Amino acid sequence: MYSGGSSDGESHETQQRKMIPPASSMLWVRNLRRFIGSGAGLGSEALMELETKKILLDIFKEKQHKNAEAGTIPSFYRKKPQDGSISHRVQRLAKYRFLKKQSDLLLNADDLDAMWVCLRENCVIDDSTGAEKMNYEDFCHIASVCTEQIGPKCRRFFSPSNFMKFEKDDVGRIAILPFYLYVMRTVSLTQARIDMSELDEDSDGFLQPDEMQGYIKGLIPNLAQLRDMPTAFMKMYCRIAARKFFFFCDPHRRGKACIKKVLLSNCLQELMELHQESEEEVTDTEQAENWFSLTSAQRICDMFLALDRDTNGTLSKQELREYADGTLTEIFIERAFDEHVRRGKGGVGNAREMDFESFLDFVLALENKDTPEGLTYLFRCLDLNGRGYLTTADIHTLFRDVHQKWIEGGNYELCIEDVRDEIWDMVKPADPLRITLGDLLSCKQGGTVASMLIDVRGFWAHDNRENLLQEEEEPEEE
Repeated sequence: MYSGGSSDGESHETQQRKMIPPASSMLWVRNLRRFIGSGAGLGSEALMELETKKILLDIFKEKQHKNAEAGTIPSFYRKKPQDGSISHRVQRLAKYRFLKKQSDLLLNADDLDAMWVCLRENCVIDDSTGAEKMNYEDFCHIASVCTEQIGPKCRRFFSPSNFMKFEKDDVGRIAILPFYLYVMRTVSLTQARIDMSELDEDSDGFLQPDEMQGYIKGLIPNLAQLRDMPTAFMKMYCRIAARKFFFFCDPHRRGKACIKKVLLSNCLQELMELHQESEEEVTDTEQAENWFSLTSAQRICDMFLALDRDTNGTLSKQELREYADGTLTEIFIERAFDEHVRRGKGGVGNAREMDFESFLDFVLALENKDTPEGLTYLFRCLDLNGRGYLTTADIHTLFRDVHQKWIEGGNYELCIEDVRDEIWDMVKPADPLRITLGDLLSCKQGGTVASMLIDVRGFWAHDNRENLLQEEEEPEEE
């Protein structure tokens, strides 16, 4: 009985199992799996997540494939996002938010005034000099007061490392004025960097000529000496002003100036000097010497228009020979065109003419002969054979034109060989047979040597240097 019941029970279970088909053979299961696998049964967010994962996986596989092909060489170039693309818009938004955050952390004019009041109210007066000073305890106390009145954004200026940057007296005190000027300069340079970065369209850390002109144009209303500039002259002024930045901050002439170099250059400091009120603080001589002054810009513009006899907007060699009353030598004019004037479409040498930007470089080089940039420009003209050095034969050839103009001017006869030997003594080149650009820069008289070789007036100034020096000292004695 027992065994018969067991047999009946097993046969019953076996029959039930036979009646239920396996899961893989059930039609609704197969359909459900197919439905879910296609993604049609998912919501829009889930579909987007799947699509994103697929795209990222494809990108990852593509990058792995490229790395396998490239070996161990890392990629050093990334294609810039196209204008209007999502990447481009995200980049611009991130840049805008970052610059805005940095701008919010800066001290404004009211904050700087409040800091100056705090410094003066909590400093001590030096009995011997009358200067306002503070020791480190005063420094920390002023930091607390400024933080309460201005906010935490001024705290970074009161670090121990900043205190150690300044000269201290015998009892360890620093003057408050240099510290305050340091804060003002830091704020000014940071604001300038933010403004330039906003104009840097491709965010590569460099400014194109039109971007630099846009920065200068935005500064004009805030510069006291430029507020009354005629509107019609503003565009021309921006071209003239921007060119000096590129002359000194773009030595390889790539057509873009590094923002960091611009911020650290003397050009920006010279431009910011125009904040001073012209009537009270600046003399006419200082205005004329400042390239960025309205007086200087108008002088450059008038000079170009006077030389451009045929009014075609460019200067020929014949027209440029009238520069500086015709005191420049013929060979220097020829070499300036050879080295610094782009060839025309036809490629004919005689058809080449100097445009306004090239003229600005020409003037900047002649007016800044003692700077490395100006001397580099002139040395390319002096290097007649493009060998990177000057020989005695080069000096003789260059000075021959100066000697001719010297005699035509009614001056005494001189020996070219004596002048050549004098130049060699002034430079003292490392190689006694040749003068390099490095020799001219290291001797600290490179500008004088260049003037002697290209300009008869420059040689006259060197020949009469003792008399000129005496004339300069006489008014001081009186």
